[in-house]
Parts: sequence; structure tokens; C-alpha cells
Amino acid sequence: RTMHLLQLTLQRSSAINATAYGCFSGNKAQEVIIARNNALEVLRIEGTDMPKIISVSYQPAFCVIRSLCTFRLVGSGKDYIAIGSDSGKITIMEFSIETSELKSVHSETFGKTGCRRIVPGQYLAADPNGRALMIGAIEKQKLVYVMNRDASSRLTISSPLEAHKAQA
Repeated sequence: RTMHLLQLTLQRSSAINATAYGCFSGNKAQEVIIARNNALEVLRIEGTDMPKIISVSYQPAFCVIRSLCTFRLVGSGKDYIAIGSDSGKITIMEFSIETSELKSVHSETFGKTGCRRIVPGQYLAADPNGRALMIGAIEKQKLVYVMNRDASSRLTISSPLEAHKAQA
């Protein structure tokens, strides 16, 4: 027999590390994703004359979220969420309407775990047309991922291209 332990806090973190807006459910609704220290929350803005902010989903991430941005592939009806964390991975997530939760579409490892100055994850930027993502460290290292679709319209990510080296 093995024992598995899980630690969850009783009170949610109130500090917000990063935010991004987009249309995650695909029904042209204005939605905001909030990255708290170790959790993600999707909020929807409803109403025009008296707008209300409604929590659609709250999901623990079991990591420290360092950066967050959204992007939309060309011809897509909803936005994807790119997350840089202390796990040494860039994770692409999408919001599932059926289960009202965020699901990982792709996760690409690029470095060591932990919040280090030389490991990318602190800065994250997306091309406005949804073609590429750049993830960078505080010191020097930057990686670019090219986003595409395969034959069945699923998101695919290229191998990382190093952008911190001078092209000689």
C-alpha cells in the first residue's frame, strides 16, 4: 500500500499575478482569466447596462504561475491560454464548455524546474495573429514556438527556436 498526500489551503489566494482577456468558451463572450499564485480562474462579464463579473471556473494549478497570455489561431472561434510556470514547461490550455474547466492541450518542456533567472518562463508574448509564442527568462534566454494546426484541426507546436543568439 502507498499513501498519497495532498495539501490544499482553506482560503484562496487573493493576490493576482497575471491577467489576460479573450473569448475562451467560443460564444463571443468577454472573459478574463486570472492567474493567482497557484490557481487559474475564468471570469465572464455579463450584462451591458449593469455588468456583472461571474466566476465560471476555478482550478488549482499545483505550480507557481509566472506568466500568462492568450492567443487565437487563424480561423479559430476561441482563444487558447499559454502559461509559463516554475515547472520548466510552457503549457497551452483551452476552456472546455462541457466540463467548465481548463484542459491542457499541449505541454512542452524547455528547462529546469524552479523560478530561476536563466530559465524562460518569466516573460510570455504571443504574435497578434496567433502564429508564434515567445517565452523568455530574466537573463538572456528566449525561445520561440511556432503554432500550427494538423490535418484534424488540432493545435501543434514546433520545436523551440532559440532567439537569444545573434544570427551570424
